[in-house]
Amino acid sequence: MMKAVPVPLAKIYVPAKFKGTLDQAKVEALADDIVEKGLQMPIQVRADKERYVLVAGLHRLEAFRYLGEANIPALLVAARKF
Repeated sequence: MMKAVPVPLAKIYVPAKFKGTLDQAKVEALADDIVEKGLQMPIQVRADKERYVLVAGLHRLEAFRYLGEANIPALLVAARKF
């Protein structure tokens, strides 16, 4: 079983494929839920030199930014090999 590790928000790169998919109302609702219940599912990132690349969890990431957090729990996953 994978264990979530804290990752600094400032070191997470959001790929272009996520651009335009962000729903601010969903971010705010999710932020409220995180305050009430905590983060239920960590985001997924992969390591890339000096930063992390977001694999899954854009709205959770943005909810943590909205809340002013410095770190977010994340699962480190391997890059896909083609």
